[in-house]
Amino acid sequence: MQSAARQSVVVDGMALAQELRSQIAAEVAELVAAGRRPPCLAVLLVGDHPASASYIRGKHRACARAGISSRDHHLPQEASEQEVLALVDALNRDPTVDGILVQLPLPRQIHAVTVIEAIDPAKDVDGLHTRNAGRLMAGLPGLRPCTPLGILEVLDRHKVPLLGAHAVVIGRSGLVGKPVALLLLERHATVTICHSRTRDLAALVREADVLVACAGSPLLVKGDWIKPGAAVIDLGVNMVDGRQVGDVDFDAALGTAGLITPSRGGVGPLTITMLLRNTLEAYRSRTGLPPRGA
Repeated sequence: MQSAARQSVVVDGMALAQELRSQIAAEVAELVAAGRRPPCLAVLLVGDHPASASYIRGKHRACARAGISSRDHHLPQEASEQEVLALVDALNRDPTVDGILVQLPLPRQIHAVTVIEAIDPAKDVDGLHTRNAGRLMAGLPGLRPCTPLGILEVLDRHKVPLLGAHAVVIGRSGLVGKPVALLLLERHATVTICHSRTRDLAALVREADVLVACAGSPLLVKGDWIKPGAAVIDLGVNMVDGRQVGDVDFDAALGTAGLITPSRGGVGPLTITMLLRNTLEAYRSRTGLPPRGA
């Protein structure tokens, strides 16, 4: 964490991620020292998309550093949906696999929803299966999507008060927008979800004590939209004139926001960190150990 020149707190997501990964590594080391096998994450990639391959390499490196076993399953671009489902079924039945991650996007001939629904919900470390989504909606324990968990970690570590706060979420995807809105509701925030058809977005943002921008629209949120002292969480990763920018005009928001995450090095590093934590939680649940912190 570092302070911007005009007093806004700029979140150092990498530093926070490293701290959390060290804690996860210590938990795993303790389990292994007690004679247990390490948790295991299976990652399934279909095709040779360069960005996906890069993401997977990063996930394997993070697993190795945390002491988590990871397995790489790579199918060719022309693989059929049945081949992918057969592999998912085999991983579901493998008692030594605790988490299954299917790298998205998938090739056109494969329906992502069909594949995600085929994953054992107890191994769904991305938290995307409808059973886990339904448990989140119902307020029941379950695996949650990684990026929303990372957002809550940032807010908690910086002691952002959520009880009674007005949180505005721009974006309604099942991956970030909807689940983070529900997680904020669990913490007793009052939540407004906005999207591309929201009228007078600026007026709603100006009321936000907590703003989560995950619309995928570069520099959508202007500096004068930010409520003084608000916590601003920017999930935008957009390329404009060869440089990465967020959904929030970061430079214009500095000095008004109380807390702000940059597009690069903000919440991003925490997504893989929460994947590690979910894998450990799935392992604990499947092996009969109490949840973390119980």
